[in-house]
Formats: sequence, structure tokens, C-alpha cells
Amino acid sequence: MAESCVKEPAGHLPSIDLVRVRDSNATAVNIRDGPHAEVSARARGFLQMIEKFQDQLPDIDFPINAMAEGRILVPWEYRRYPNLTEASISNLLSGAFTPDWRGEGNVWEAYRRTCDPSTPARRLFSSFRASSTSQNRTSQLTARNHEFVFARYTNGNYSFCQNPWAHYNQGHFFSDWRTIPVLFPVFSPAKASGFQDIRIPSHYYYAQTRRYTYGWDPVNLELKPVDHMETPWEQKTDMVFWRGASTGGGSSPPGFAAQYQRHRFVRMASDESWTNRTIVFADPPSSTNYIATQVPIGSLNEEIMDIAFVKVVDSFNYPGGIGALIRDHRFDDGGVNLGDHWKHKYLVDIDGMGYSGRFFSFLESDSAVMKATVYREFFEGWIEPWLHYIPLSSSYQEIFNIHAFFSGATPSTLKAANSTALGLSPAKRRPLDGDRRLRRIARAGKQWKRTMGRRVDMEAYIYRLILEYARLCSDDRDSMNFTL
Repeated sequence: MAESCVKEPAGHLPSIDLVRVRDSNATAVNIRDGPHAEVSARARGFLQMIEKFQDQLPDIDFPINAMAEGRILVPWEYRRYPNLTEASISNLLSGAFTPDWRGEGNVWEAYRRTCDPSTPARRLFSSFRASSTSQNRTSQLTARNHEFVFARYTNGNYSFCQNPWAHYNQGHFFSDWRTIPVLFPVFSPAKASGFQDIRIPSHYYYAQTRRYTYGWDPVNLELKPVDHMETPWEQKTDMVFWRGASTGGGSSPPGFAAQYQRHRFVRMASDESWTNRTIVFADPPSSTNYIATQVPIGSLNEEIMDIAFVKVVDSFNYPGGIGALIRDHRFDDGGVNLGDHWKHKYLVDIDGMGYSGRFFSFLESDSAVMKATVYREFFEGWIEPWLHYIPLSSSYQEIFNIHAFFSGATPSTLKAANSTALGLSPAKRRPLDGDRRLRRIARAGKQWKRTMGRRVDMEAYIYRLILEYARLCSDDRDSMNFTL
């Protein structure tokens, strides 16, 4: 076994724990802060995932990212000229590497260095010019005519190198935690485009808790096939539902929290103004005659959106402080349990500080999941958008037309179009196959979770990943090559 995989230097960096295997016994340790220092929940979760087969593993160390955010951002020059990396590793391990930015840079500046020198993100003037010139904002994130730009994927393939202005709309570019500029093998639960972390299943998915697990009985400590709060499809509301904390990014540099993904969504969904949205729907219902009409967003939000923050987090990072944060967003003081989500047909899943840990529970709930993310997780390629879930663009602007397609036009939409369907009952205003198609997505998501997203599937993924990692670490790795 190569020395680099037994004494992993990444373990000496802040917020990197090690899951260490010695003599077929695995333990989680924090070597930077001492033998008695607490290790992260992510390291403990990884340790649980490998317990069943730890006796089959060689002596090896797995560096586990303790944070939700991605960590490995390797500059373009280092990838092109690997000899530059050696000096960088020496500098990192000299003790000068700090756990946060402390005014010495930020994630976006580190990210820009990963881009090809010919891209706009590497041209400093372009990076700032597009952020303040509205006519240049032509991507799906902000263009006003994109009520009809439906996302194909949500796996973080959007090019921030080519569209540098768009980074202002994603909180992970403002993380407080410092990225690592060399190609260390660091295992993380998710990574955004441009990051080089090795993906592992989230400990939220693998563990069984009342906050993140569908069907978990916290009294009897057992997993039930049907959550005790599950609602039959016919009794679920047609509302689009989301609750969460006002998180989404760090504060380096400060002052950008208003544009984080969660804040933008809550403001859009609680907008009471007369600003119009263009809605397309079948008139009469279930026909092939589609018409478009302008509907005030305030009316649409009142009819179909039930979106709110339930917890104030990092209010100091919001321009104007906690007073401005509360004034600009809807807050639900009552809070919700995980099971309260099951009362609704549409569940929205949005990134927080990192990936969303509730995705698997939402999939299993027999509600249709609408997901917006910039992160790529271990199950990428296993799950299909528009089959198992509904992908959302980062602007969210198409969400009103998605609802109209599946659930039909709202009363305010019919009124704005002067439609005769306004006199019909709510059930008859629905498209003939709309509700059935939406339920099919919900059921497909549930089936995927129960056949492809099980704990045993995560263990199998980890086992195969470890085999390849151990092979690459071995001095005689070529003897273990797979050949047909």
C-alpha cells in the first residue's frame, strides 16, 4: 500500500477528518486537533457505511470533508502544469493554511482560477461588468421571458466560467470555509461543477432520524413502510410547499445573502405585487387549445404557493440585519415536522449551505418533488429528471407554468383570460391527464428510492468506490486493472 494513502496529508487541514482502517478495524479520528477532538457527523456516517465490510479492507485512510460545502478547487494552471502542485502542498502543510478566508480571498476568486484563461470568468472586467448591467443578463437565472425555460437537469452543469455574473445568485460561492487548491483526495457528500471532491452518500440519507427519514418512528426506533403522517394522494393539496431555515451561503465577502438561492425563492413565492407572469394553459380544460394570459404574481402566489422560512440563520449576513430579513421574507412561526410536507402534492427541494439532505425523504413521500440544485451527488446517472422528480431552473420562474400544466389554471388565471372555465368546479378545471401524470412522477420517485436509494445501495456504492481508491493507492495497482 502506498504511503500517501496510509498517512493522508489532507487530514492535517482544517475541517478534514480521517476514517482510518488498521488491521481490519475502522475508526474516525481528527488528527489535526488531537486524539480526543470531536469528529464530524459526516465522518461518523462514513464510518457506519463501511462497518459491514471493514474486515475486508487494507490499512488505509479516508479524508472526510467535515463541511457541507465542496472543498477541492484546483487552479487551471496546476492541472495543466502538475509540477506547480508540489510547492502548493508544502505551503498548505506548513501551518499557514487557515480554516476560513479571513479576508484573504473567497470561494469565487478560487473558483475563477479553475476556469480556462480564455473564459469570461478569468477576465476580471467581464466578471464584474455583467453583474451590474441588466441587458447582459441573458441566462436562465434572470431572463424575464423564461417562464417557459424548463430545466432538463439539476446536476450543476451550468457554466459559471462562461457566465461569471451568475455566481452572485448561488450561496456556495460565499462560503466562509476555505477551499483547498491542490488535488487531495477528499470525500464529500456533494460537489458543484468545477469542484474535484470525491462523492460519497450523505450521512443524512444513510442515517435514520425524524428530521431526514421518511417513515422513521422515533419512539420505537424503527423504520415503517408508510409514514404515520402520510396523506392519501386524493387528500393532498395542490399547493407548492417548502419550509426551511434562512441559510444558503456564508459571508465571505459579506453583503450578498439577499441573492442566495433560498432567499430569492421565498421572496418570489411571497411577492404580493401586481407584476405579471405569463401563464399558458388549456382552454377549455383537457383540450389541445392552449392560450397565454398575463396574471399578477401576487394572485398566483396566494393560490398555489405555501413557502416560508421557519428559522432565522445568519441574519447578520443579510443587508439590513434581522429586521430587514424578516421584513423582506415570509416566516412561519409555527414551524413544521417532516411529516407536515406529506399533505401536499408538490414539494420543493432547494440547496442550503450545501446540498439538500431531505431529497431522499421527499422522494419516498408519494408527493412530487421539484428540485433545484447546483450540486452533483453520488446517485447522478441513476435517477432521471421528469421521470422521478421535476427539475427546476435556478431562476424558479417556470414553476407557475409547471403547476398550470399538471393542476390546471388557477381562478385568477381564468379570470385574467376571461375563460368560461371559471364557472367549472376545481376538479373539472384540471387537465384530464395532468393530475395522473403528476402522480406518476410521485410514484416513480418513491419506487426509485425504495429500489435504488436504499442503505444497501449506498453501501454497495461505497464498497466499489473503496476498492478503486485502494487500487489507485497501491504500488502494484496495474495488477488490479479491470480488463475484458
